[in-house]
Amino acid sequence: MLVAAIAVALFRRFGLGSILGLLVTGVLVGPHTPGPSVTSNVEDLRHFTELGVVLLLFVIGLEMHPQRLWAMRRSLFGLGSLQILISGLLIAGWFRLFQPDWGLALLFGLSLALSSTALVVQTLHEQGRLATTHGQTAFSVLLMQDIAVVPLIALLPVLAHTGPLSDEVPLWEQLGIVVAMIGLVLVVGYWVVPKLLDLLAADHNREAFLLIVLAAVLLAAWAMDQAGMSMALGAFLMGVMLSLSGSKYSLLIEASVEPHKGLLMSLFFVAVGMSLDLGVVAEAPGLFALHVLAITAVKILVLVGLCLLFGIGRGDAIRVGFLLAQAGEFGFVVFGAAKVLGIIDERVFITAVAIISLTILLTPVLIRLSEAIAGQLPESQARVDPTLALSPETKPPAQVIIGGYGRVGHAIGMILEQHGIAFLAFEADPELVRYWREKDYPVFYGDIRDPHLLDTTEVNSFSLVVLTIDDAAAAVRATEQIRARAPNVPIIARARDLTTCGALQRAGATDAFPETQEAALRLGAVTLQALGIGSGQVESLVAEVRDREYVAIQPEPEQIQLGVRVQDD
Repeated sequence: MLVAAIAVALFRRFGLGSILGLLVTGVLVGPHTPGPSVTSNVEDLRHFTELGVVLLLFVIGLEMHPQRLWAMRRSLFGLGSLQILISGLLIAGWFRLFQPDWGLALLFGLSLALSSTALVVQTLHEQGRLATTHGQTAFSVLLMQDIAVVPLIALLPVLAHTGPLSDEVPLWEQLGIVVAMIGLVLVVGYWVVPKLLDLLAADHNREAFLLIVLAAVLLAAWAMDQAGMSMALGAFLMGVMLSLSGSKYSLLIEASVEPHKGLLMSLFFVAVGMSLDLGVVAEAPGLFALHVLAITAVKILVLVGLCLLFGIGRGDAIRVGFLLAQAGEFGFVVFGAAKVLGIIDERVFITAVAIISLTILLTPVLIRLSEAIAGQLPESQARVDPTLALSPETKPPAQVIIGGYGRVGHAIGMILEQHGIAFLAFEADPELVRYWREKDYPVFYGDIRDPHLLDTTEVNSFSLVVLTIDDAAAAVRATEQIRARAPNVPIIARARDLTTCGALQRAGATDAFPETQEAALRLGAVTLQALGIGSGQVESLVAEVRDREYVAIQPEPEQIQLGVRVQDD
């Protein structure tokens, strides 16, 4: 972690990206380079950190409304399927030149035709380009590659024993298991998990809330693994089901999962870097360079050609081609199983792992190259396709965040709505959230003080934050958290009294209004108007009282004590 922190800081400083820094970290601390090595159990570490890929696809699923999947159907099944078949056959033909066995060449071809879901999706996520045309095209191809795991297993006997399904299981039974496991994920994600989250939210049990979410993700991953499919695909389906259920918890779920996903993904890229054996590469650098060049060239040419054939612009086609030019982490699984079954020897396995690792290592450089090439074309900008924009169910294009959606919050929401201003509201009372969501208001369950929730919501991108929280301490804490993340975003806060008002302003609120004094002030203004005093003079008086911090209408200490006694009586 220490080396990774230094490497990421340096690589980001020079504009090379954090992922390349993590990959280089893996090379430096791995068992195949001189110097200290943190572990020799690279394969075990890589298997563990693949949970980061699972969580990553789950978060993407939360943001992926089914309407978007339907919009992607052409690139998902058409472009994705053709890319796997054409790239796989061409790469197989290339490796056929170096060894006589067509079966082994096909193993190399179809395995290396798949790209790295972890690397590509994480890169798009970091750059905020997942909703662009090239981002969604790349994602649909990756999703098809994950789905293609099952037919690959059926086509390649070498994979028959990699999972719970084997040659001894009849085909109808294998298909039955696949259907049953997919059905389990869909039912649990759409009906069971939301009901459990409702119960835990009512008890304000954040710890159990997170555990249920993680358990649901791991159950989905396990179910797909039992069916011989990709674990990441199961997590993605679970996320989509929670999104489809209209879950009011989607933003809180994403905020809860994000820190764990970030750590595991970082370690995953370190583990991939540790898999690279530079000694094997050094023995035949020319041959390795040829293999890497051939694989990347084939995949770039096939992807760019198919993208143009499917009507995607030249700039986006080039971005997709270079973005998916690497081999993927699924290759580690394929070649590992082949080694166990004796289909390939140790040296071929190390060679395959080195080729995959090198292509992944080169990807950040290829992405920068694609941007330089695409920038020379007429459509130089990465365009956001409006048909693929994030669904309003999860992340509305809001300008205002309202913290607390009770009577005051709803009044503000109605005013904004009447003026055509989109807003996003957070409320900690699950019953209120349920009530307002049934009326189609964009209200989500969550505590506005939660720093992870603020990061997930990207509070710095909003035009205004309005806090209507009744709890003074909670309002002050929320103001501090928001101001730390959004130094330039105005914060307007409701306060019970002048003491709370001062505390909110010290915490960073742009304006804070004490509701007792404001109510008295408005009542006084209406009284003056009823007595015939002009509205301009009244408004001037109101503004003067506010400017002097309500001193003119402050009660005497004796009056305050009397008021307390009357209330107690």
